[in-house]
Amino acid sequence: FFKFAVSDESIAGFGRIDVLNYNRRNYDMVLAYLSQKERVQDDCRNDPLFRQIPVTSAKRHLSEIRKLPTGKSKNADKRYEDLVGQLLASLFYPQLDFAEEQSRTDSGALIRDLIFYNNRSMDFLQDIFTEYWSRQIVVEMKNVQSIEREHINQVNRYLVEQFGRFGVIVTRNSLPRAMFRSTIDLWAGQRKCIIALTDEDLAQMVDIFESRQRLPVEVMKRAFIEFTRACPA
Repeated sequence: FFKFAVSDESIAGFGRIDVLNYNRRNYDMVLAYLSQKERVQDDCRNDPLFRQIPVTSAKRHLSEIRKLPTGKSKNADKRYEDLVGQLLASLFYPQLDFAEEQSRTDSGALIRDLIFYNNRSMDFLQDIFTEYWSRQIVVEMKNVQSIEREHINQVNRYLVEQFGRFGVIVTRNSLPRAMFRSTIDLWAGQRKCIIALTDEDLAQMVDIFESRQRLPVEVMKRAFIEFTRACPA
């Protein structure tokens, strides 16, 4: 056990017996090393925001999301952002690692984004890295009845080199036909991909999360495939 407490530099060129003898002669130093590592072990644990919530909590989050009115009445938009942020961090894990939540101001509006690291652990994630150079994935949350052009423009302005050219809008309902057409036009002109996830998509992800038979992130993959099929050849 104690042989692993010695650094690689200390054991370079030595065999197993040499290492064991070293540990016996320097028992106090090795013990102090282990004690120090035990004291700082909490530093190696994930932040609570990164821990998956249990299935029952995921269902409660989804239920509350469905009951929220659209818009800003009684801070419904803030509550929506909180619930969606907590839910997606768990549903996408470990295929996407939750990196941070941040706020920004765009055209006078305060916008909260979720940022996920793209670890390229599945074909879909590798595809968006290769095609759109998305090292990180930006998820913007919109508690609105219907997505408008300005919402799409807000995401578009954020898709810069740091994040690549792939973004996600989480909103209550499917994009209106004209707005979906707008995302296709954006792809045709700038080769940027913006997809939408709705309440129904969140519900399907929670169902998958409960069954453990597939991956919730595959719902995002399906939206990406549908978008790609609609793009001009």
